[in-house]
Amino acid sequence: MSLEVVLLEDNNNILLKRREIKSLIRNATGSIPRDEAANLIAGKIGVNKKNLLPISLKSEFGNPDVLALMYYYEDIEEAKKQLPRYRILRTMTKDERKKIIDEEKSVKLKAKQAAAAAAKSKKK
Repeated sequence: MSLEVVLLEDNNNILLKRREIKSLIRNATGSIPRDEAANLIAGKIGVNKKNLLPISLKSEFGNPDVLALMYYYEDIEEAKKQLPRYRILRTMTKDERKKIIDEEKSVKLKAKQAAAAAAKSKKK
């Protein structure tokens, strides 16, 4: 069985500067990875996969179809302003995500060490 994408809605939300795309992925047998669903829909509507963010994938017991809601942003910076951080992180590969999180942890640790050193020097 091959996967088939059927577009249900394609709304252009000019207030939030995004396209809201609802589609049905037929024969997905209940679950499909988010990145694979994004690839299928991006191929169907002809947009850049990097700017297409999966919001929800819903399936029902006994139904092989998956209902997908995706947001497409022309500028990914708009998405970063509007959506929670985890939505952006979900679209990255595990290596990219781990690299970003490790960098943030190291910055926090350095700030904590600097604050501890400053507090120690004030006591003296």
